[in-house]
Amino acid sequence: MAFGTHVPTVGVDDLTSGDFLLDVREDDEWQAGHAEGALHIPMSEFVSRYGELTEAAPQDGKVNVICRSGGRSAQVAMYLGQQGIDAVNVAGGMEAWAAAGRPVVDDKGEPGAVI
Repeated sequence: MAFGTHVPTVGVDDLTSGDFLLDVREDDEWQAGHAEGALHIPMSEFVSRYGELTEAAPQDGKVNVICRSGGRSAQVAMYLGQQGIDAVNVAGGMEAWAAAGRPVVDDKGEPGAVI
């Protein structure tokens, strides 16, 4: 699957619990609900916090980028690809994640919601 012609895409059902997930939604979205274990770097802060990703991401692994519906994450995945990082956009974002029955937690670890 591909987003446009430049961004590789992966479906939520193709992800496993061990896959690295980068959430690029804003703070209020993250606090309301996110995938447990995801790294959170908002798109609006991404360039200035890029080092956090390079420290946390697996050296030879794939970075699965997620947002609410797939637009912002596609942009970040495209940027990462231009930097030489193996990155893919998660199709449908957190909306697809929740619809597939994947767990969503809030910033306190309690059941969350996608906003």
